[in-house]
Amino acid sequence: MTSAAVPDHPWLLPGSLTTGDRAGRGPRRTTRDWVVDVLAFLLSLGWVAFATVDATLPDPELAAPLEQRWLIPVDAVIGLICCALLWVRRRWPLGLAVATLPLTAFSMGAAIPLLIIYFTVVVHCRTAVALAVTAAGLMTNFLFGYVRPEPDLSYWAATVWGVVISVTVLAWGMFVRARRQLVVSLRERAERAEAEQQLRVAQARQLERTRIAREMHDVLAHRISLLSLHAGALEFRPDAPPEEVARAAGVIRTSAHAAQQDLREVIGVLRAETSAAEEPERPQPTLADVPALIEESRTAGVRVDTVDRVAASDRVPDAVGRSVYRIVQEGLTNARKHAAGAAVAVELAGGPGEGLAVEVRNRWPVGGGTDPGLPGAGTGLVGIAERVSLAGGRLEYGRDDAGDFRLAAWLPWPA
Repeated sequence: MTSAAVPDHPWLLPGSLTTGDRAGRGPRRTTRDWVVDVLAFLLSLGWVAFATVDATLPDPELAAPLEQRWLIPVDAVIGLICCALLWVRRRWPLGLAVATLPLTAFSMGAAIPLLIIYFTVVVHCRTAVALAVTAAGLMTNFLFGYVRPEPDLSYWAATVWGVVISVTVLAWGMFVRARRQLVVSLRERAERAEAEQQLRVAQARQLERTRIAREMHDVLAHRISLLSLHAGALEFRPDAPPEEVARAAGVIRTSAHAAQQDLREVIGVLRAETSAAEEPERPQPTLADVPALIEESRTAGVRVDTVDRVAASDRVPDAVGRSVYRIVQEGLTNARKHAAGAAVAVELAGGPGEGLAVEVRNRWPVGGGTDPGLPGAGTGLVGIAERVSLAGGRLEYGRDDAGDFRLAAWLPWPA
């Protein structure tokens, strides 16, 4: 049986209590609720026993008057009934408070369970309702001094003590309610911030996919244009020498194979539509542009040490070279933003068939290393991770055992 969501009552705080399901069962208690309810029940039982024994003391100065002796067993039964009602106070807090309000005019044994019910009303009901119940309880408090006078206290002293206890419970309940509302507000704010961060991450991934798709589109268009050019030459010169025909066929085969590889990379990547007013993008960087990128960082004042152990760097695929360029660019940017003044080490290694590894490392900032002039949303690494994942590679970043920040990636490089 699934629980049915019932709108909150007008006298309850929004979401403060859950109502029962369609089968009539009450709200499901948590472990904390069970602990609180058991302690409240045991405390109330103890008070009923104490009040009953205290009322039957043989001391004539403390014992109840003869005309009130009949109230002792009745009061004990009422106290036990109110103790049992504590188990359903979470479901009907206001109803129980109103139904048991007349008991506060004469019952001493039910004092503690009635205070617990009143505390539940203050915590879970609206302020106006809690104040109304408090005012009604103060009115019955004036009657209690007449019905159950204290032998060692005057009427007004006992009445003032009743008012102090009621106001104390009211203040305590409102404090607990305010604290719970604050916790709920902070939890909702944290959930909202997490949802917004997830949205920013998704947007960053989508933007990176779009940029990669545009790059792949340019490369694929270049491959197909080569295919069209050589196929047109063969169509125009069907009587060309066999050597030229074989050479053109080899170029067509190589370009078709490369176009197939590029098309396989771009599958699944969405390409956003661009308007005609947008300026054409600049030629995309490759591995050969990495030294210029490092030199720009050195000119800006960043100490960069490079180690290049790439074999046959002139044969690196354009897509792999662009990814390496973007990874180095992101590593240098993060080092400048978050570890200003720290030396950066860039290492490239690999070859055909074994893949290409790139690593950017810098010391972890001791303090005050962030450049306030370089804002960032923290999504650069998300885009790099998406790029490397689409290329079939691996990416690692974070603080290593030596205390350095390490950004490392491995990209496949077919033989």
